[in-house]
Amino acid sequence: MASSFDTTLAGLGIQRANTGPVVQPNASAALGQSDFLKLMTAQLQNQDPFDPVDNTQMVAQMAQFSSLAGISEMSTTLKAISEKLGATTVSDATAYIGRTVLTPGQVAYGRTTGGIAGAIELEAAATDVTVSIADANGQVLHSRSLSAQAAGTVSYEWDGKTATGDDAGAGPFTVRVSAQAAGKSVAATNLVWAPVESVSTANGAAVLTLPGIGRVPVTAVRQIG
Repeated sequence: MASSFDTTLAGLGIQRANTGPVVQPNASAALGQSDFLKLMTAQLQNQDPFDPVDNTQMVAQMAQFSSLAGISEMSTTLKAISEKLGATTVSDATAYIGRTVLTPGQVAYGRTTGGIAGAIELEAAATDVTVSIADANGQVLHSRSLSAQAAGTVSYEWDGKTATGDDAGAGPFTVRVSAQAAGKSVAATNLVWAPVESVSTANGAAVLTLPGIGRVPVTAVRQIG
């Protein structure tokens, strides 16, 4: 069955040789606006003056060209809108300054009310989940088991008191988590709350600077406090 491209060429008195498909590098298989316009112009220039192109066919071709142009423009616009909705600009990210965010990390600072809060992301169910909190010198201040937990996010809190009941201070603290199931390790990601110090960009994406953690992309933020 002849394609519309073959039909147009036939109308110009041009026969395409049947030598099989020829693949051109980076060439599009569909006709673009420029190709369509060139073919239509060539058709007008080479038409038989005693048997000109039928007006109905001309109107149909013009309608096709208009439709093609409209679809192409709409596609470009929708792509731009999609990219805008999917991206977080620096001006949007400045709203994070002064806020706290929940993000993957091991360094946590004490809350004004004392202690810290965090969460653990488990890729699978675990029979035992353990949280260990140490001071800046590596001395363990608090360790506890969260028992068995289902896959997903598990929250935890520490009141900031050591095993002897002393106040551990404002930190920074190092938090480590582990999870086990049937004697095997379960992938676990620790999430800590951290204040946002500044915002910058890297490769067009907004990046937050968090004390003790460093630069974190906005996409890594799980929650905003």
